[in-house]
Amino acid sequence: MKINAFVEDLRTKSAAELNEELVAAKKELFNLRFQNATNQLDNTSRIKEVRRNIARIQTVMAQAQKGV
Repeated sequence: MKINAFVEDLRTKSAAELNEELVAAKKELFNLRFQNATNQLDNTSRIKEVRRNIARIQTVMAQAQKGV
């Protein structure tokens, strides 16, 4: 149910808010990859989670653009 709540929250946001969310997620992913490369990252599963969240944000943006 956690994922469904996240997606529903995304669907209520405007295009500008979705874009801000996407930029923030990409920055977080960059930082996580950097920490992983320097062996400072404890929770490596967070990388996978952030990647999937980026995909979810992009999917919601594409659906909004198509008008679905």
